Parts: sequence; structure tokens; C-alpha cells
Amino acid sequence: MACLVSFALACEVGTRSGRGLRLPDGDVDRGARAFAELGCGRCHDVVGEPPAHAGARADTIVELGGEISRVHSYGELVTALANPTHEIAGGSRDREDRVVDGVSKMELEGFNERMSVAQLIDLVAFLQSKYERRPEPIYVR
Repeated sequence: MACLVSFALACEVGTRSGRGLRLPDGDVDRGARAFAELGCGRCHDVVGEPPAHAGARADTIVELGGEISRVHSYGELVTALANPTHEIAGGSRDREDRVVDGVSKMELEGFNERMSVAQLIDLVAFLQSKYERRPEPIYVR
């Protein structure tokens, strides 16, 4: 019984829950334009797109898109764009080229003040179109 109560409490939906969040569908082409207009290419390459960063060091560029083992959910991409410090990976938390005092440089650049909701929606559509789920390997005994 204690396990069931613990499980029920863990599933509680509070006021800060993302439950029910669903923005309108975005447009991939408008998302590509927003990516360029917002200057995202200064720090990001997108698989399948020509590089847009002039003069940046290759080790500072964060690649987006490509094959991944787990699909990035809609909510994860919205969070990554609107709250980039939220999921800074442990290995990159101290990278001076991406983080200042534990805060993402993307956040410090003020993207939330410059990015419209429409651009956010379209950027999510653009980025989702650039990821491909890598099939899990099949192991034969």
C-alpha cells in the first residue's frame, strides 16, 4: 500500500506542471528563417543545413539534429529554447564557451526578449524535422 501511495504522490500534477501545454503547430520553413534571423547559427550547426557561423571556433559550435537514440519531445525542445539553462548537461556545465556562472550563454544573449512566440513555435518545428531516431541495435545471442 505504501508503494501505491508513493507512486500516486509522485504523479501529482501541480501548478508548475507542463501538463496541457501544447502550442500550435509550427512551420519548418519559417523556423529555418527564424533560426537565421535570430543568429542561432553563430553558435549552432544544424545537420543537413549549411554552416552559418563565420569565424567561430569549431569546438564552440553545438550541433543540432542528426541521428539520436531517443526522440526529443515537443516539450523538451520548447524548454531547450525558452529555458536553455534548465538542461545543461553535466559535462558541459563548466564549458566556458557555452556557460557563464552556470547560466547558458543562449540565455545570457537575451533570446527570450527577442524571440516571439511564433518564432519559438516555428523553431521547434524546424528542429524536430532535423532529428532522426536511430534504430536500437538488435543483439543476437
